[in-house]
Amino acid sequence: MAKSKNHTAHNQNFKAHRNGIKKAKVGLKVSTKGMDPKFIRNQKFAKKNNKSEQKHTAQRVKGAVDHFGNKM
Repeated sequence: MAKSKNHTAHNQNFKAHRNGIKKAKVGLKVSTKGMDPKFIRNQKFAKKNNKSEQKHTAQRVKGAVDHFGNKM
């Protein structure tokens, strides 16, 4: 007797597009609820005083450097 079919992709593309293929959500803020308050406070000041990161972010927006800080 012949072997039966193991796999088919029939109709899968149609089903995927029924509700649209959506991009992954980006930039969702992680909740700090339940985290150590001392850690949260320190994290706030660390973000505020991180000058080099702010500089690289500004350059990335301009398109002068990539995400690793290398000149383009």
